[in-house]
Amino acid sequence: MLGLPAISRDARPTSLGVAACNRTPRKTAPSGVLSHGELIGIGVGASLAAGLATGLGALPAALLPRTSDKLMDGALGFAGGVMLSVTTFGLLLPAIDQGGVGEAALGVAVGAGFLALIDRSVPHFHFMEGPEGPRVSLQRAWLIVLALTIHNFPEGLAVGVTFGRNDIHAGVILAIGIGIQNMPEGLAVALPLAREGYRSGKAIGYATLTGLVEPVAGLLGVSLVIVFDRLLPLGLAFAAGAMAYVLVDEIAPESYRRGHIRWATFGILGGFTMMTALERLFA
Repeated sequence: MLGLPAISRDARPTSLGVAACNRTPRKTAPSGVLSHGELIGIGVGASLAAGLATGLGALPAALLPRTSDKLMDGALGFAGGVMLSVTTFGLLLPAIDQGGVGEAALGVAVGAGFLALIDRSVPHFHFMEGPEGPRVSLQRAWLIVLALTIHNFPEGLAVGVTFGRNDIHAGVILAIGIGIQNMPEGLAVALPLAREGYRSGKAIGYATLTGLVEPVAGLLGVSLVIVFDRLLPLGLAFAAGAMAYVLVDEIAPESYRRGHIRWATFGILGGFTMMTALERLFA
């Protein structure tokens, strides 16, 4: 008598029990994992937004065509500081974490070498250094556009590779930082063009045009990492090396060349601090 209730309770079939036995587990995608198409779309969109910030930064050229050289050197230094932080914390350290020191060093060397080769092979013009690369019969404005296009390629690549990691948060922060950094670069293109007699709208248009290489590079970066996921550490390090080359070879010397050393130095420190705090604050 005492055992019957327990036996009948355990053996009693219920509709709930039958449903539980017959229910098959629902297959769901892992939480936080986006499809390849979604990653590509977001990566290209973010790199496009970062690139268009170049044109946004050029807008003051329409109102202030005579901005002081001190302010410009400080702004370029700020852009260099942002690049330094992005290169170190956004690209190089993740590359080391995922691929080791040797693979990261190889990627940095290849990225810097690639940008050095492009720098020598593509005709372009810097206001302070003059023409570089092969001599061609192009208008100076187009040579200036090519110069900043070379600068912007590794930035778009960096955004694309980061989104290819399926790290949306890091990719958004990186795109915001690069967009901020692109603004003084756009102004650095538009202002000299305006001083040379170009209409402000045309000068701003040329500056905006330089940023359009970033979504192309972003598409390349996110696609390669998705298709060949083993390339992720190398891709991160490659982008780090390319950006470091631009920083050391172009941005930093340009910000110091006019002799406003303190403005450039504090600009670099301000950009580095702001971008590092942004990454840590939203990490």
